[in-house]
Amino acid sequence: MSLKAVLFDMDGVIVDTEPLHRKAYFKTFDELEIAVSEELYTSFTGASTKRVCETLINKFNLNQTREEIAKSKRDYFKDYFYNDEGFDLIPGVRELIQHYYENGIKLILASSATMTTINMVFEKFDLEKYFNGKISGADLKESKPHPEVFLLAAEIAGEPVENCMVIEDSTNGILAAHRAKIFCAAYRSPHSKNQDYTLADMVVSDYEDLQLDKISKYF
Repeated sequence: MSLKAVLFDMDGVIVDTEPLHRKAYFKTFDELEIAVSEELYTSFTGASTKRVCETLINKFNLNQTREEIAKSKRDYFKDYFYNDEGFDLIPGVRELIQHYYENGIKLILASSATMTTINMVFEKFDLEKYFNGKISGADLKESKPHPEVFLLAAEIAGEPVENCMVIEDSTNGILAAHRAKIFCAAYRSPHSKNQDYTLADMVVSDYEDLQLDKISKYF
């Protein structure tokens, strides 16, 4: 079997920070005394905090600066991150990471999150020791669905793309893996809404299905 490296997305694959971002945003909206509809909030999906703050300032004629609003949201997020009871790793992912690690598979994190958030997650859940490298898409010129982040991850792993596998949960991430010509396993979580798995090479709802003996036929 020639699988040598697994390239993990983070949000929706290792942890689900979306509920924390949501709570932090709505706490910020309350503080700003603005009513943000579900529809407007949904339109922020995948947008940077910077862009969300700009939209709010323009739409609600706010006097606060982009930086002030972003700081407020960040502070709330941090508080939830460390204190929210319900925040944990996605079920089965720690076992899968350990399984690959014990079998000598190189692990690279390739996430669109900022390096600050990546490091917070790695520290809180003690994941550092398993990974050979971490990339934040926030530091790159192009973001998913552009393949850059996964091509770079394969390079850091020191492996040709055909010896790599990507684990993703979003339409953009799956498309990025497809464009990088890397085998992509899509994780369909209970929280994934309206994601398109058409281009994934396989779709799983349980991480046990990604253990090496279960995927050996592909490599």
